Amino acid sequence: MQRVHPLLRSNFAPALLVVWLLSLSSTVLAAPTFPELSGRVVDLVGWISPSAETQLKSKLEQHENASSNQVVVVTLPDLQGYPIEDFGYQLGRHWQIGSQQNNGVLLIAAKAERKLRIEVGYGLEGTLTDAISANILNQVITPAFRAAQFEQGLVAGADAIVQALGGQYQMKAARQSKTDPQLLLFIAIVILILIINRNAPPGSRSRRRSGIHTGGFGGGYSGGGGFGGGFSGGGGSFGGGGASGGW
Repeated sequence: MQRVHPLLRSNFAPALLVVWLLSLSSTVLAAPTFPELSGRVVDLVGWISPSAETQLKSKLEQHENASSNQVVVVTLPDLQGYPIEDFGYQLGRHWQIGSQQNNGVLLIAAKAERKLRIEVGYGLEGTLTDAISANILNQVITPAFRAAQFEQGLVAGADAIVQALGGQYQMKAARQSKTDPQLLLFIAIVILILIINRNAPPGSRSRRRSGIHTGGFGGGYSGGGGFGGGFSGGGGSFGGGGASGGW
């Protein structure tokens, strides 16, 4: 019988332990705990006042009655260790927001991670595009959140989503910020270095190419069924469309 080298045997057990721990961690992350779908507004953080919540629910209900699109606003204490993109479409799948036309939208705000997400169902990705979703997050919701005006940001964000679904949303230009003098000094130094480098003798410098790699988030879930309490999802499906941000 061939004997195992002592060095290999001594390293084998720790390696197995690492693999087991990684698989255990991945198993735990595969089963997040989702809140109950109690209505069109699920405010677990308590950012929205009762009066504003009533008005927002009514507005979203009117939109659903007129278009069949389901829009849900949800605030979460935390994301349980998940990226908001992953948690978002899994939550949409669990709640099954939208009808069989996959016309559901989630507006998600996570307090602990300070993250925002507009999760768009398959059927609305051509109307509420990633670009429009990002514009709503960056120009409507995020400025309010940075000013600690959470209710205002969520209500304005939901209004903008409804407008976009009706083809009435106007893309807002990025807000201009005051230029930092230190940034100008840094840019001037970089330009000076580039000029000196360009005028240096041949062979004294090297050039490198750099690139930007962009990637997307894919995958999809679907399901059927719903919850009680007068409001439920209709079997909508999500595949990662939308946009994310933070404050």
